[in-house]
Amino acid sequence: MCPIARSLHLAGSGYQFEQSVSVYLVAGNEKAKHMTALKPGECVDTAPFISEIDFTDFRMRVSTERYSCPEYNERERENLWMRTWQVTGRIDDIPNAGDFMEYRLFDQSYVLVRGRDDTVRGFVNACRHRGNAFCEGRGNAPRFTCPYHNWSYGLDGQCLSVAKPDFDGTTEEFVGDKNELGLIEVPVECFAGFIFLNPDSNAEPLTSYLGEAMELLAPYRVEEMVPHGFNVRETVDCNWKVVLDAFQEGYHIQAVHPELVAAMDETQERYRFCGDHSVATAPFGAANDAGVEVEIDGIRNLPATFPSIADSLPRFEELIDKHRGADGTHALPDGITPRLLLQQALRETWVGKGLDVSALTDNQLTDNHFWILFPNFFMTIHAGEATVIIATPHQSGDPNRCQWHVMMLQWFPPDERAASRTALTEVAELDHFPYFLALEQDYEQMERQQRGLRNHGLKEMALTKQEVRLAHFHAAIDSWVERGDRT
Repeated sequence: MCPIARSLHLAGSGYQFEQSVSVYLVAGNEKAKHMTALKPGECVDTAPFISEIDFTDFRMRVSTERYSCPEYNERERENLWMRTWQVTGRIDDIPNAGDFMEYRLFDQSYVLVRGRDDTVRGFVNACRHRGNAFCEGRGNAPRFTCPYHNWSYGLDGQCLSVAKPDFDGTTEEFVGDKNELGLIEVPVECFAGFIFLNPDSNAEPLTSYLGEAMELLAPYRVEEMVPHGFNVRETVDCNWKVVLDAFQEGYHIQAVHPELVAAMDETQERYRFCGDHSVATAPFGAANDAGVEVEIDGIRNLPATFPSIADSLPRFEELIDKHRGADGTHALPDGITPRLLLQQALRETWVGKGLDVSALTDNQLTDNHFWILFPNFFMTIHAGEATVIIATPHQSGDPNRCQWHVMMLQWFPPDERAASRTALTEVAELDHFPYFLALEQDYEQMERQQRGLRNHGLKEMALTKQEVRLAHFHAAIDSWVERGDRT
């Protein structure tokens, strides 16, 4: 685990620089030197490069049956999906008491509901009488009433009443102890504004399942963000793992996203593995040594991809103008880069707007951290905004199809969140939502890859070292699917 974040603010030139602290403890005649990280994210800032990773235990060949084989799909369903924590939506999808939403996983159906005590709970979507599904879609209800025989349940799942037409006896005489006939509850926990559900009633707590990932993500305050711009769910003609694979490596950028090559430098990527989860990051503006002016122009164009940066650009221009010469070009002192000035502008701007960024490193202000929360959650995040992609198996059980949920999250002050929130768009089967260029390119590529993976003659994929996260991801899948448990 990363050490708990601690802050030391040193005033300098009117700006709060935040630095690491080395703590030296002296006990008797023995001296123990302890390095305490200022912020949790520092362990990602200093994570190893590809060249520093020991590949001895990584399997760089991945079988292709997992993408289309019905038998494998069934094992994966029972041993992985029915036992792992998975994101079902955002807490603000059900903000009020009685708000509910259905979550479907293959042919299984669950209901997430906010109770009168403000607790979010999950239940199997089946009446305890004859198994009738009592909810569909989204809505609000003071109680759940089964439309088959009018049995009703409280928002906490307790059986409230049993209809007794033409029966004069007590409820106990009619059906037995109704206190034993509440809805079947499933584990539900919340973190970072997301609702996690686990179909396994014996699931380990979410805190132990996420482990270090929870500590590393907490400082971003994702729970204070709202969907803004994109909030779309639709069917993709590929296996759900093809989606997760696509967002765990930058190797495909040269072919699929050529317009992004100038802004990327995979040799500077760092990798950290947190149990079954992982995170990678690369510094913004490190590519190609293109020069100060090119980097400044790149920063000015960032809002086209990262809208929240726009508010920081006026302050960035003030900082960079201090180093502008008579000829209009910029001469920065040693140790000062446009990237560092952008980080200063971002920190000042976010603090001014009310976002607490005190536990984020400077790199976390600018650099995207690419997260995989196993099994199916991808998030690219830096201070103030994130893009989330959640891929789930298709409800039909067809391994060649899946659903993905694309959500762009952005931080706004509390009084602006409701008006800024973008509602979910459910795209009908066979229709398609027009995304921005890079995501459209990924969408088309993933369907094209699935067509190739279905070929029986291709038995395995051969990964490169640049795809180390895929090797880690598929090893985690194997550990669930092949063993069926974590004992």
